[in-house]
Amino acid sequence: MRYMLLIYGDEKALSDQDREQCYQESAQIARDLHAAGQYIDASPLHLTAMATSVRVREGRRLVTDGPFAETREQLGGFYLIDAGNLDEAISIAERIPMAKRGTVEIRPVMEIPGLPAE
Repeated sequence: MRYMLLIYGDEKALSDQDREQCYQESAQIARDLHAAGQYIDASPLHLTAMATSVRVREGRRLVTDGPFAETREQLGGFYLIDAGNLDEAISIAERIPMAKRGTVEIRPVMEIPGLPAE
């Protein structure tokens, strides 16, 4: 089953050195998952200052600079993995560096017909 691991944390809490260390550890996890046949995709996201939010209301587009909502923790990246079950996904999630400082949300990916094949 495919799972999306959404990584949340306070983007202002990491120093540049801590952030670089987190990237290195995260890349190693991705390589380990790839070697085990569980890696589908992963990537960090730019800080919320780079975000643009789009809403359409009554047929009118509203574009806003910045994140959708002000929150204590921000979405900072993701892994898309293939895991046998939720317990296996949890075991992978706990290895992610930001799990020690923030939150890793695990969500099963829905399979719906009509999407392009890989």
